[in-house]
Amino acid sequence: MAFDFLKKLKDGLAKTRAGVAAAFKKVISVGRRLDATTAAELEEVLLGADIGAKLASELAAKAEAAYRQREVKRPEELSEFVCREIQRMLPERECAEAMAPAGPTVVLVVGVNGSGKTTTCAKLAKRHKDAGRKVLLAAADTFRAAATEQLTIWAERIGVDIVRGGEGADPAAVVFDAAEAAVARKVDVLLVDTAGRLHTKENLMRELEKIRRVVGRKIPGAPHETLLVLDATTGQNAISQAKLFTEGVGVTGLVLAKLDGTAKGGVVLGVWNEVRVPVKFVGLGEGFDDLAPFNAREFAGAIFGAGGEGSQQS
Repeated sequence: MAFDFLKKLKDGLAKTRAGVAAAFKKVISVGRRLDATTAAELEEVLLGADIGAKLASELAAKAEAAYRQREVKRPEELSEFVCREIQRMLPERECAEAMAPAGPTVVLVVGVNGSGKTTTCAKLAKRHKDAGRKVLLAAADTFRAAATEQLTIWAERIGVDIVRGGEGADPAAVVFDAAEAAVARKVDVLLVDTAGRLHTKENLMRELEKIRRVVGRKIPGAPHETLLVLDATTGQNAISQAKLFTEGVGVTGLVLAKLDGTAKGGVVLGVWNEVRVPVKFVGLGEGFDDLAPFNAREFAGAIFGAGGEGSQQS
């Protein structure tokens, strides 16, 4: 499965990799030196992958300095150097899921509507069930009827229980009921699908904070994870969403969904660089198994075509 996912990661990031490779060829054409001019062109290449202006500038400056110091001896080594730098910036050890030492582990899944939040919640449920854990889903996005219906269908397919309320029900009340059920049924993992949109962003943040308080009163230490799902195809907009949610509800991990549909796969790096929250999962499709722990080495290799294959598989 690990090998299959690595292949799927490379396939999913093919658009990003092709764009970066073509642009790199122009930067490192025969006879060129890696100087201020080519460093500026490298920065444009990285911007084209949507990694963000700040990180693109930093990587380009590091590449130019490495060339001057003979760490990079030929322009052709540029992609490998950038690949290594990215691997250093995103250490794999940050990506482990948090688990409660005792009792149910509570995971809040947050994000805007359309990001892939509800589907990601289902995929996480499948992962935990496959790992032998007892899972309970909470359909707390009561403001969007389709979300509850969708999660209920997923629960039936996966074979896990779900706690749901009626359309327009108080989300915090649904989460309270789910937390009670999780304790009573000796559940290992409670996954909470939250609302992605209310009348204003302030209302949404208040609602999510209320959910955090309610579940924390019922299960000590909860929530143990707050995962923010971002749609990679939205590019720089994903960075804005990441800032909003991390400031508002204490996000502990990122999930980049829909990487298979974008030429801007570098947004994973841009988001991380802006909010410094670990990337924990990436999604490459709609299937149950199209979600896997983020691996910096594999990801960098899938974009820059260097490294990755020799990494330890998750």
